[in-house]
Amino acid sequence: MYAVIKTGGKQYRVSPGDVMVVERLAGEPGAKVDFDQVMMLGDGEAVTVGAPLVEGASVAATLIETRKGEKVKIFKKTRRQGYRRTRGHRQLESVLQVTAIAAGGKTETWDGEVNLTPRSELLLRARNLAFRAAAELPEGVEVETVVEPEGKGKSARVRAHVVEGAEATAEDGVSEAKQAAPKKPSASKKGDAQKADAQKKAPTARDVSRSGAPKQSKAQARAPVRRTSPRGKG
Repeated sequence: MYAVIKTGGKQYRVSPGDVMVVERLAGEPGAKVDFDQVMMLGDGEAVTVGAPLVEGASVAATLIETRKGEKVKIFKKTRRQGYRRTRGHRQLESVLQVTAIAAGGKTETWDGEVNLTPRSELLLRARNLAFRAAAELPEGVEVETVVEPEGKGKSARVRAHVVEGAEATAEDGVSEAKQAAPKKPSASKKGDAQKADAQKKAPTARDVSRSGAPKQSKAQARAPVRRTSPRGKG
C-alpha cells in the first residue's frame, strides 16, 4: 500500500517504512506526526484518487530529527558596474519515517524500529570518530565522544573529539615525574650554545647600517684601496 500526501506545499509518495525529508515541522525527535491530507491511495492494482482529498485516510510517521539542508548559493551580478554579491542559504528540514497508512478501515503498519540517530552522528561514525571497538581498548579505559557546535546558531556543523579516561597508576606517576625533571645539557650542546652566542654578538651588516655610518655604494666597495699622501706634500 502507498499514499500520496501533501505537506509544506509539496506532494510525496510514501509507503510504510519509508524515510522522507520534508519542510520543517514542529516537534522533538521521537514525536508522532499524522498527515490527514492524503490525495491518493494505492493498494495493488486498486487506486483511489481524492477530490481533492481521500476521506478517512491518514498517514502516521515518527520525527527523527530537524536539521539544515544543503547550502544553496545565490549569486547576483551587474556587468560593467562592479556589482557582485554572493549569499548562501540552508533551508530547515525535518526527517520522518512512515510507520502506518490507514484508509477505509484497513491499516498497513511497519514493524521495524525507528532509529533516532541524527545524520551528524552517522557521519562521525563513518569517519571512525564517534566510537571505537571495545576490543582495541585496554582494561579500565573509557571513551567518550563529545560533539560541540561550531559558531553561533549552527546546529548542523559539529566538531567531535574523543576523550579517553583511565585511573592513574604508579608507572604513570613515575613517567610524569621524569618528564617534569629538567634535563642537563650535554657537552656538545654547550659548545653549540657558545657558538650561537658568539654569532649573536658579532656585528652584522644591519647593525652597521643602523649605527649611522655612511653606506658605501657597490662601485665604492669594488674599487681598490689607494694609500696616497695628502695633496701639496711631496
